[in-house]
Amino acid sequence: MDLMRKILISSLLVMFQLAGVSLAFESHPLMPGALAVAPAVEFTRFGFSIYRAQLWAPEGRFNKNAPFVLTLTYSRDIARDRLLDASLTEMKKLGHPVDEYPQWREQLAGVLSDVKQGDTLTGVYTPGNGSEFFYQNQKTGELDNALSEIFFSIWLDTRTSEPALRSALIGQTK
Repeated sequence: MDLMRKILISSLLVMFQLAGVSLAFESHPLMPGALAVAPAVEFTRFGFSIYRAQLWAPEGRFNKNAPFVLTLTYSRDIARDRLLDASLTEMKKLGHPVDEYPQWREQLAGVLSDVKQGDTLTGVYTPGNGSEFFYQNQKTGELDNALSEIFFSIWLDTRTSEPALRSALIGQTK
C-alpha cells in the first residue's frame, strides 16, 4: 500500500509541475520566509498568453503593508520599450500623475529589460525602502519607495484594470 501511495503522490506532483501549478512549500530565494500566496496565474490578452504571475509574501499571506515578491515569467518576447509603455499606461489609468514625472520612464527603464519567452522579471518590495528588480535572478536595479508603490499598484491596487488577476494573485477566490 505504501508503494502505491508513493507512486500516486509522485504522479500528482509531476502532473502539477507539467500543468505549471506551483506547490511552493519553499521560501522564495530572494526573500527567505516568503511563500507563494496562491498558484501562479496566467495573464492573457486577446486570448494570447503574455506571462504567468506569482506573488510571494511572508508566511504566504499578502498584506500591502508588508514585504512581497512579484514574479512575471513571460510567454513571449517583448521589448523593454513595450513593457515601459504598458506600465506607464496602467499607472496613468490608476490616476498616477505619469505626465508630471517624465523621470519615471527612465527609472523604470533602469530596472526592466527586454524579455524572451521563458524569461522572468522579479520585483522584491520592502515597504519604506522601495524595491529591487531582477532579470533571470540577476539584479537590474532599484526603485524608491514612492515609485515602487505606484508600479506594483498595476497588479495589486483594488482599482487595477485586471481585477481577476489581482484576486488570483492575492489568493481571493470567488
